[in-house]
Amino acid sequence: MIEDDFYATIKLKTGEEIFAKVAASEEEDRTILIVSNPITVSEVKTKSGAITGYKFEPWLKTTTEDMFLINMKDVLTMSESSDIEMIMLYQNYINNLEKGPSTHSKLNRRMGYISNVKDAKELLEKIYKQ
Repeated sequence: MIEDDFYATIKLKTGEEIFAKVAASEEEDRTILIVSNPITVSEVKTKSGAITGYKFEPWLKTTTEDMFLINMKDVLTMSESSDIEMIMLYQNYINNLEKGPSTHSKLNRRMGYISNVKDAKELLEKIYKQ
């Protein structure tokens, strides 16, 4: 029997902390967690130590799988998340993963004026002095 999906932070006995969409399944004498697109979250800080954002990375970096089974015996603790901001960031990250690598256009002259630093500096100084 599989329970409804929910978002959760899972702390494994190995010390790893992951965030994922989770469904619990009761099988015979054990509980299995089915985790979808698990990620690790780390804080990005400035030199002064202030938090400026978060960095999301896949939990397992050498696989293309997006669903994993975790035995509840390997879980230290789990906390269901109702933090809308975290859930939205997670969903945005997953959506970007599914789109694949971004395909930015190369710059060309039809997109606007292209200049070198020296010429741009001279032009800006000239405009500033006027």
